[in-house]
Amino acid sequence: MARSTVALFIVGFLSLFIAFWTGVVGCWKRSPGNITATAILMLVTCLLSAGAMALWHGVEFYEKEKVVGEEYYQQWPNILRDNMRVWYDWSYMVAWCGVGLSLLSAILFSSAAICLRGEREREEALNMQYLMPGKCFSHTVLYGGLLIL
Repeated sequence: MARSTVALFIVGFLSLFIAFWTGVVGCWKRSPGNITATAILMLVTCLLSAGAMALWHGVEFYEKEKVVGEEYYQQWPNILRDNMRVWYDWSYMVAWCGVGLSLLSAILFSSAAICLRGEREREEALNMQYLMPGKCFSHTVLYGGLLIL
């Protein structure tokens, strides 16, 4: 299970790498589709990283509470158990901050895609009148019982 944590982080970094290049192309082309793909990839990155952290917590709990063996916590002498301290250092905090920031970036990329899509629709609506002008009913002539416009 501990190796699965590393594997999930590796797949998460791969997803982040692909999201980076998709985002660069999407920003270069101002493409809402590419930006949406970047948002989805960032959400996948967030989920993979959160899964890796959850798996890490599961491994820690499993080793401390469930596994019985000479090198595990259940078989330690009481003096060793009483004098043991566990604390999480900067890398633990950085990992959870990375999960949160990847979620934030997924939300921001999806909102950017929505804004770009709305901007493109407004631009197409403004240019539509030049492409398909409406009929001009300035005068009508009744000629032989037929209405000619």
